[in-house]
Amino acid sequence: MRKTCAVAIASALILTPAQARDAASDLRAFADAFDAAQIAQDRAALGRMVADDLVFIDGSGKRYGKAFFIDGWTGADDDYDPVTLRDRVILPLGEDAGLASAETILSGRSAGKPFRVRIRFTDIFKRHGDSWQATYIHVTRMAIESE
Repeated sequence: MRKTCAVAIASALILTPAQARDAASDLRAFADAFDAAQIAQDRAALGRMVADDLVFIDGSGKRYGKAFFIDGWTGADDDYDPVTLRDRVILPLGEDAGLASAETILSGRSAGKPFRVRIRFTDIFKRHGDSWQATYIHVTRMAIESE
């Protein structure tokens, strides 16, 4: 019985090549829109795109939730420069889950003062009905290499 259940579960997680391409394309489009909403400081879009039970691990290792994450991106005295994502990975984890990960230099102004940090992030997304939501975000701060 256990073997039958395990095979059934494993079979449900395996996507055909066409399904995998569609899932990756759909997931990439959402990840792109999610990144754009953050840089644009679009509070309404982030409110829809972030799950109410979000787990957000910041660059210091502290755990926060949805409100903290959105407030951190939408401060009235903050402004972000465009970002370039490096070493990006888009990985579907079945039809209803996936992750996006990349490295970037995040820069701009916060409370009128310039800032610049190098981070690697991993966003885990889950499909809710016809849309995706971020359910888990982990950020790691990295040293900025001399350019």
